[in-house]
Parts: sequence; C-alpha cells; structure tokens
Amino acid sequence: MSRLTQTLVGTGMLQVDAQTRTYRLAPAVLSLAHAMRTGSHVLAVAAPLMRKLAESQRINVGLAAPDRDEMVYLESIRYNRRIVLRHVVSGQRVPMELTSLGRAYLAVAPEPKRKALLAKFKQRRATPWAPIGQAIEDARACVKERGFCAAAWQPEVVAVATPLVTPDAIYVLNVSISTEEPLTKVVEELCRPLLALRLEVQKGLDAHTAR
Repeated sequence: MSRLTQTLVGTGMLQVDAQTRTYRLAPAVLSLAHAMRTGSHVLAVAAPLMRKLAESQRINVGLAAPDRDEMVYLESIRYNRRIVLRHVVSGQRVPMELTSLGRAYLAVAPEPKRKALLAKFKQRRATPWAPIGQAIEDARACVKERGFCAAAWQPEVVAVATPLVTPDAIYVLNVSISTEEPLTKVVEELCRPLLALRLEVQKGLDAHTAR
C-alpha cells in the first residue's frame, strides 16, 4: 500500500497534506474525469437529449454506469419541481441494490455478474434481505415486460430507470421528481418520456456507429 501511494503521488494523482499528514486527490484526477466525459460518444449523444427532456418536463434526468457494486452518475441534469436538499452531480455514487438505476442494470446484467452482486448485497446487509431481493426481482420482471423499473428509496423522491445496452457497456437512463403523489401515478407519468428518451439516444448511437 505504501508503494502504491508513493507511485500515485509521483504521478500527480495524490497530494500530501503537510498539516494533517494525509493524502487527497490531486487536480490531475479531475483532468482524467474531463477526458473521460469529453471522449464518451454515449455522453455526446445523450447529454443534449437529456437536457431537452429535463427542461421541457421540469424533471431530473440522469445517465449512470455500474462500477463494482454501485452506480456512478456520468451526467445529472436537475430540474426539481420542488425545493429539495439532495443534489446529484456527475461522479456521484448511489447504491445499486436500492435504486432504480441499479435495479435496471441488474435486470440486464450478465447472469454470472448479477448472481455475484446479489450474493454480495445479501452478505453485507444487516437488515432483512428478503424485501430487497424481492424488489430487485420485481424490477427485473418490470424491465423485461415494460422496459423500465421504478424505486423510491429516498423520502418523497420517485425515480424511473431504463437500461441502455451498447456493444461496449451497459448504461442506465433515469428520470426522477420530488413529490408526495402516489408511486404508481408518478411512474405512469414518467415512464413514457423516459422510454422515448432511450429510443432517441439509441437512434443517435446507431447513427454514430454507422458513420
């Protein structure tokens, strides 16, 4: 670990805080993130369409990808209808097993990968696994039948997600709002624009590939 840390310091990825004798990420890490974002053809296609939907519907729109047992936002455009304390930005991580993003990914993930993740979630959960496991299976069935799944893992926030499968990776699009309305009503309101967004993004990616 010490050698690895020194290597990261030497390459400019970590900085040493002389006062606290601890390490922090260096500016070079931000440049790596910027290079990833600007080099992603998925983001290039999806981001303008996501912003258009967010502005027209006044909803939050996100694009995420899996990283180990979490989902990482690649893009997050926030247009909350109500004032909320939670803000989501690019690079933010959310639990895979609790969120619509994660459950949509699990619905289409390769079977060995899905089983390994489920086993990991079950092992580390102090709370009863059965309700969460059933919710994941229900989400999987909903994705198969209707193309999306929904979750409300935080109070008064409803999110609907749909997988975006590309030849290189699996991404997930989601839309969400802060509301006190019933989950079923909100889901029916959000699923149509979400699925239309996925179709537009897929068409854009197909056109990019055909060039």
